[in-house]
Formats: sequence, C-alpha cells, structure tokens
Amino acid sequence: MTISQIQDNIVEEFSVFDDWMDKYNLLIDMGKDIPRIDQKFKTNDHLIEGCQSKVWLRPEFRDDRVYFTADSDAIITKGIAGLLIKVLSGRTPDEIISADLYFIDRIGLRQNLSPTRSNGLLSMIRQMKLYAMAFKATGR
Repeated sequence: MTISQIQDNIVEEFSVFDDWMDKYNLLIDMGKDIPRIDQKFKTNDHLIEGCQSKVWLRPEFRDDRVYFTADSDAIITKGIAGLLIKVLSGRTPDEIISADLYFIDRIGLRQNLSPTRSNGLLSMIRQMKLYAMAFKATGR
C-alpha cells in the first residue's frame, strides 16, 4: 500500500465516529498495536524532545527502508505514535521525507489535541523525518 492509501484507510476508520471520545478510544486501541521499542532503547537518545509525556522512538534502517518502534507513558500519545508508524514505517527515506501527512487534519486530530500534545505530534513527525534524512545521507 502507498502512504496515501494507508492515510485514506485511517481517515475512513475515523469517519465512522462523530464523537471525539469514540475517536480517542480508537486512537488508544491503535496505540496497543504499535511495534514496541525494546526496553534497552528506552534511553535519552531515543526520547522525543518537545512532548508533554515521554515518547521513545527508535529507527532501524534495513533493506533501504526505515522501520520504527516506539513507546510512551501516555496512552493517547502512544496512539499518535502508532498512527505515524502505521503510515511511515517500512518506507524509504525519500518517501518519509516527502510525505504529506494529510490524514492528521482530515480526521481532526490536530484540532482536538491539547497544545502540548499537538507540539508532541509535530515533534514526532520532525524526528521521524530527521531520522530518514540521516539514513538517506549516510546510506546506513
């Protein structure tokens, strides 16, 4: 599936619900399914700066693709990380760098997050793109 197809599926999943409490529950469920970061990588090196809660994100580069694992001490934030991983993990660095993450606005996520969680979302996106840029530049 392409990044756009995955985003369209996410938009469709969220469109089933009108109430944001239901959408938050879906987001929480998505957080339960994310590839978990190994405990040994829950270090400051993998901690995302700018998040209200603790979020650890680890990239791995193999077969010319970037794969992410993550965890958070907050269930909503873990769900947000899960959404981003669903869209960006397993992609080439170029795909990640150039990705237009339109699903965020289409599902109303940005508008329904607190300012600090919204900053965290942007920090996660920025860090994922920075990892992709680094892998593109080094090839490893």
